[in-house]
Amino acid sequence: MPGLNLVLWRHGLTSYNVEGRMQGSVDVGLNDLGHWQARTAAAALTARYEVSAIVSSDLSRARQTAEYLARTTGLPVTTDERLRERDFGDWEGLTRTEIAQRWPGEFQRWWEQGEHPDGIGGETRDTVARRYAAAVTDHAAALGRGTLVVVSHGTATGAGAGLLLGAAPDWPALISMRNAHWAHLFRDRADTRWLMHGYNLGPTEAATGAWDAPVDR
Repeated sequence: MPGLNLVLWRHGLTSYNVEGRMQGSVDVGLNDLGHWQARTAAAALTARYEVSAIVSSDLSRARQTAEYLARTTGLPVTTDERLRERDFGDWEGLTRTEIAQRWPGEFQRWWEQGEHPDGIGGETRDTVARRYAAAVTDHAAALGRGTLVVVSHGTATGAGAGLLLGAAPDWPALISMRNAHWAHLFRDRADTRWLMHGYNLGPTEAATGAWDAPVDR
């Protein structure tokens, strides 16, 4: 896949993000600030990249984010459920405080050591990394050349990007990016592997405190 770039874009802010709730597979849409973030980031992406195709998780917060880029580029959005966020089972919809109170040991091991919380019915990091990377690989192969923008979620993108770069599927080193930020990966000259140009990239507006502030837009 010579001449191929990936822009891995996280969705804009939601009410669950503001409240510190575990979103996972819950279908939460963008809040007002999230719409502004997505619109602002879409303008920055359009200015920096010649976008060839857009693929998105089918969850509302990702699709709504992708639609802002679709409007600026005139490209359609293809959805793929493999790009959904990690399913956190019984923890979804709860705050970290609520989780820590009900599952203190599991939460501590997950939060401090990155271990999978057994017994909650959720996905492992390995599972989400593999399905995300498989989806990106399929859509990148179909495109062949150009710039593919993949709109997804924090944990899914961090886990999947690590696997695409050759790390172990459960490698937890890539943090969840800020809302409406992105990573840029590209193929090496021999077209044998993915390399990273940047991670947690965002528009100039993201350098101000207004990016995450819940003010009217």
